[in-house]
Amino acid sequence: MLANTFTIGFTKSSAKNFFERLLNAGVKKIVDVRLHNTSQLSGFAKADDLKYLLKAIGDIEYVHEPLLAPTDEMLKEYKKKKGSWQQYENQFLNLMETRNIESRFSPQNFEGACLLCSEDKPHHCHRRLVCDYLNKKWNGALSVRHL
Repeated sequence: MLANTFTIGFTKSSAKNFFERLLNAGVKKIVDVRLHNTSQLSGFAKADDLKYLLKAIGDIEYVHEPLLAPTDEMLKEYKKKKGSWQQYENQFLNLMETRNIESRFSPQNFEGACLLCSEDKPHHCHRRLVCDYLNKKWNGALSVRHL
């Protein structure tokens, strides 16, 4: 059976639009895959505020999972030094392989879950890479929809 899994980014989105997308999709749990989830720049998506709002608005569980986040060095190289997406993608795929994430989770962990990070679109975002990587390792066990 496929695990219905979602991804979402919070930038360029109002809180209303963000929470409506989650509720309309039937998300049961947010899996925060950001390395840094307490930045003031996160607005409504700052960890403690987000956890409260998710519970109050939609009875949605919140978990922070830094094991599914890139390293600080990788982020700095890509974001601040304007590194290439291809290099970042390769480094992150290698990191997930090294961490052996496919054996630390199961598809059931992602049923009704939505991977959260900051990027508004999934194309150049590690949340998509996590789903792609796990689907490759788990023979397509995740049915992924980007919100």
